[in-house]
Amino acid sequence: MEWISDLVNWFFTGDSIEVIPLGEWIAGIVDWVVDNFRWIFQAIRVPISQLLNGIESFLQWLSPSIFLLVLGLLAWQFGGRKLAIFSIIAMVLVALIGAWTESMTTLSLVITAVVLCVFVGLPLGIASARSDRVEGLIRPVLDAMQTLPAFVYLVPVVMLFGTGKVPGVIVTFVFAVPPLIRLTNIGIRQVSSEAVEAAVAFGSTPRQLLWDVQVPLAMPTILAGVNQAIMLALSMVVIASLIAVEGLGQMVNRGIGRLDVGLAAVGGIGIVLMAIVLDRLTQAIGNPPKDGLTWRERGPIGLINRFRGGGDREPIEA
Repeated sequence: MEWISDLVNWFFTGDSIEVIPLGEWIAGIVDWVVDNFRWIFQAIRVPISQLLNGIESFLQWLSPSIFLLVLGLLAWQFGGRKLAIFSIIAMVLVALIGAWTESMTTLSLVITAVVLCVFVGLPLGIASARSDRVEGLIRPVLDAMQTLPAFVYLVPVVMLFGTGKVPGVIVTFVFAVPPLIRLTNIGIRQVSSEAVEAAVAFGSTPRQLLWDVQVPLAMPTILAGVNQAIMLALSMVVIASLIAVEGLGQMVNRGIGRLDVGLAAVGGIGIVLMAIVLDRLTQAIGNPPKDGLTWRERGPIGLINRFRGGGDREPIEA
């Protein structure tokens, strides 16, 4: 056979060969899927498009003052006054450099992608934690998703979904969901056996064991997975701009295309500032301040309870 001689020749000379036409096989499979099942992928666009457009329209309609107020209150509630002040200053700086509208578009894309990550990643992570067989099936898929270059995702997504914001969300989702699945699996598996045995001894059903014991104890690890998904989603916005996704990534892409260093820098700085704010906020939600206070005694809610006489003790700010 000819391929045997080619293989022997490669073994001794190192000349390039193609015994397995993998590229042709994959191209044929994708073409077959596009020809026969494109309508399914077009149907998937509809709910994602509605969710994305709804979030983006709301953020663009929302007054910046109200947005900053809500952001500051959330940051204060979960992370303290320092985080609230930093978050407001960072987002005001985004507006001052002329990237507010684009930042809201990018934020809507990130929120939509992370919602999809949670909707898909949490059940898969829980299923992996409860079954070694499911974990064995999912692990190689996650390995491939995390090791493939991000640009590789663009070709099949564009062929199946076209270009625009919805394919950008899908690409971002595929790129960002693996850490959430892995950390959910790890978090549930690392719940102490003593806690599980105690719950079983008190008569907990498998569902009660999962939702009342394992998931709450694994929540810090799960929230770390959400944090990683958010960071990966933000890192994907520049690559997603190559398929006509607007936002801060598009500013960077246009700046590179025009050799406009200033425009690219504005988009890049906007992404960095938004990433820092979201990172600090999600970390604060997963790891609240160790001041001995419950969430009802901390931040603006604690302040309200203090004036209403609902708190048992004085709230302490870290």
